[in-house]
Amino acid sequence: MKLQVTQENLNKALNSVARVANTRSTLPILANVMLRTVGNRLSVAATNLDIAINYFIGSKITKEGGITVPARLMQDFVSSLPNGVIDLELDEHKLHIKTSTYQSVINGVAVEEFPVMPSITKGQTIKIPTAAFKTALQQVLFAASNDEARPILTGISLHNSNGQLYMAATDSYRLAEKKIAPTSENINLLIPASALQDLQRVLGDNDSQTTITYDGQQVLFRFDDVELVARLIEGNYPDYRKLIPAKFAVTATVDRNEMLNITKVSSLFARENAGSITIKVEEADKSVSIHSVASQLGENTASTTGEISGSGTITLNSRYLLEALQVFDSEKVNLCFNGKLEASVLQEPDNDDYIHLIMPLKS
Repeated sequence: MKLQVTQENLNKALNSVARVANTRSTLPILANVMLRTVGNRLSVAATNLDIAINYFIGSKITKEGGITVPARLMQDFVSSLPNGVIDLELDEHKLHIKTSTYQSVINGVAVEEFPVMPSITKGQTIKIPTAAFKTALQQVLFAASNDEARPILTGISLHNSNGQLYMAATDSYRLAEKKIAPTSENINLLIPASALQDLQRVLGDNDSQTTITYDGQQVLFRFDDVELVARLIEGNYPDYRKLIPAKFAVTATVDRNEMLNITKVSSLFARENAGSITIKVEEADKSVSIHSVASQLGENTASTTGEISGSGTITLNSRYLLEALQVFDSEKVNLCFNGKLEASVLQEPDNDDYIHLIMPLKS
């Protein structure tokens, strides 16, 4: 293998794929990235057996070939190099890396010892705008569970309903659902949140399309010069829609930034009490107030005004409320609930594309 690439392109590719490499695996080869020529491009790939990512970059290839090298070392080394052209040349299992001022050798392992990168030869395919998909990931991913004892909830549900494609996540304490795009396809996938977190880091902000190809076991995301394959989670996702109330006794339409600020301040006094804050909505004076108590430090009440229908009180986890408010794009947000024991709902006024549900705490 002998080729030339730019430092900028190689560094971007390594930063995108190296975090998938698993340094804690019982298979040492999984801590490597694979560099391999494919046509007139260089493929930079990594896998942990559950997720595989492949990043293609343009290169000037003199001789084809491939090698695997330690991901962390290669990533840190290339990021330290100056901008410009990098020469890569393979001599047996040694990768020679040269620039105008640097010359290094990294010992590698033959590509034959690297796991076969998964692929989908037969499956269904849909295309969605990359920007819309990235927004959905930002608004949904954080609501997934980290508890491996409940693997279903560590996944993200990508499914169709009434001609629309939805993404949803829940950890049983909160729920996020995003309407992504119209679709005529019948799709029902349960994708590991960890895979979509890796995907989110490399998704661009351009006007491209993301192609999603899936079969019964795997899903492939392809956009620009990147491919990511993940194993699907087996099982049925909870029927979460029955948890979303159809009507609300209390609705407060408030400025999102103001609500975010008073929640932040109140959360400072809620740390001793598992983040518990009490929200009081008063229709008479059009106010929304948040009260929090720290028994050793003091207490706080912060309030804002808005368009109010109904009066009531509910106790929520301040971190859940903060994280939800931070991902809304709108200037205004609706806080809706029925009582102390039912879930509260956050959504944009006159827009049902995104809904966030938070279960109450016992007050």
